[in-house]
Amino acid sequence: MANERLRAALLERGTSVAELAEAVRVDPKTVERWITKNRTPYRKHRLAAASFLKMDESYLWPEALTPQQVADASESEIVTVYPHRWAVPRDAWGRLFTQAKREIGVLVYSGIFIAQDTGIMRTFAEKARAGVRVRILLGDPDALEVAQPGADEGVSDGMVAQTRMAQLLYRPLRPVEGIEIRLHHTILYNSIYRGDDQLLVNTHIYGKFATDAPVMHLRKVLGGDMVTTYLESFDDVWDGARPLEP
Repeated sequence: MANERLRAALLERGTSVAELAEAVRVDPKTVERWITKNRTPYRKHRLAAASFLKMDESYLWPEALTPQQVADASESEIVTVYPHRWAVPRDAWGRLFTQAKREIGVLVYSGIFIAQDTGIMRTFAEKARAGVRVRILLGDPDALEVAQPGADEGVSDGMVAQTRMAQLLYRPLRPVEGIEIRLHHTILYNSIYRGDDQLLVNTHIYGKFATDAPVMHLRKVLGGDMVTTYLESFDDVWDGARPLEP
């Protein structure tokens, strides 16, 4: 059975077998066998190939890593855990976004504390103009899934009001090329803030405001799958969201 994931990765990246072989420092025929015969490379070659293709080793060769190896790598993705969002140092948010070179992402219901930070908003605009993709997902105030968290937190229609306010606060970014804003209708179990392969993940707890809930600082590590799981969730919400209308 062929390794269709590796074949597809090469096609998606526009990379040839010879280019991958050169990057990993093996013979092109070896790479051909990885694809056509589904041969499993040595670990150093798997890591080099995954890094070159900007994909997860565990995705390209799912049988190569034991569950314990995946668990160990995933644990290494945890940089630190803050007991509350208000305990996250202010400059940690700034560094997350200013260090991004490829993509910035925000998945929230309102994210007003971000929108009220003029420095971060300026960073979003500057990064977008420099070619960084900026995607912002806000809660749709007309969606029942968005209204429910407000009721759970004891603020009734407060969440809906916050999402409407968020639309106003984020609107100045809409004319900036490279910034996309969409409204989602999903139940969020976590708010996600992305700067390339680093995340700040704010968990949501029933009956508690998001600012009182813990935040995990994650950084992607080859072989780990925590960051990948959150990024896949972000993309799923993005695909089902609608653009913020003028």
